[in-house]
Amino acid sequence: MKTARFTPLKYSIIAVVLAIAAPWCVQAQQESTQRFKDVSVAEAEGYALQFGCVSGPDSGAMGLHFVNLPLVAATSSGASPLDARRPQIVIYEPTPGGRLQLIGADYLVLADAWNTAHGGSPPELMGQLFHYFEAPNRFGLPAFYTLHVWAWKDNPNGAFVNWHPNVSCTAFAGQAP
Repeated sequence: MKTARFTPLKYSIIAVVLAIAAPWCVQAQQESTQRFKDVSVAEAEGYALQFGCVSGPDSGAMGLHFVNLPLVAATSSGASPLDARRPQIVIYEPTPGGRLQLIGADYLVLADAWNTAHGGSPPELMGQLFHYFEAPNRFGLPAFYTLHVWAWKDNPNGAFVNWHPNVSCTAFAGQAP
């Protein structure tokens, strides 16, 4: 059996390809979620605030998750395909002035329903594999797969990681806008 050896040049080529692809994915995400800059548009499309403002003790925050529950169910079961233009969740950061700033989207499917509908293959969107959260979890959800896309606020840790070190929940007053 012959195995491929990666040289520094091959690693450099892979890094360049990834550096080119990630901004393209984020730009495509910005175009497909532009309409959600106004939270009232998200609400009119069936999104509602869930979980309060999600923050972590040492990893930054995720912000306010506006979830479209029927879309989560439809996509999880395979009744609706994953679509970059229709995220299950849109994410906002509360600002000191009381408005909400769109910072990204989150694609979320329930693991059991997804695995049943898709033969156990994990979900993937824009070439990115979803992260798996097992149950029990801090959200009180059954096991799920998720992919955060920080399309509207640059994340120094990457566009597709769960936590954003520069997002804050400090201005969240605890009520739905």
